[in-house]
Amino acid sequence: MTKLTDEQWQQKLTPEQYRVCRTKGTESPFSGELLDNTEAGTYSCVCCGEALFHSESKFDAGCGWPSFFETANDTCVRYETDDSHGMRRVEIMCNNCEAHLGHVFDDGPAPTGKRYCLNSVALSFELKAQ
Repeated sequence: MTKLTDEQWQQKLTPEQYRVCRTKGTESPFSGELLDNTEAGTYSCVCCGEALFHSESKFDAGCGWPSFFETANDTCVRYETDDSHGMRRVEIMCNNCEAHLGHVFDDGPAPTGKRYCLNSVALSFELKAQ
């Protein structure tokens, strides 16, 4: 993917998408459009369209953000240590365009034990073809 400038990202994204995805913000819990989505399909990066998660791995973690127990494939996200806000967490970013997506925790369900906690605004959703 061609790297975009901050100005180009600001033109492409809504102000909230830009704040979350490009400046590592967090949307308010229980506010995301995709939090309660239960339809079958694929969740992709809102910035570049990279497929990130499938609906089969989505679960209700009760945390206020869409949660998944596994990624769409082994290379779609990248992991970085996040020491912000007085905590040590693992940030997840789109491996294609480096958008901030959320964080991953080790308190998810089987089979992975992972909880990928995503900002809804960082995702787009495409319904699975019937």
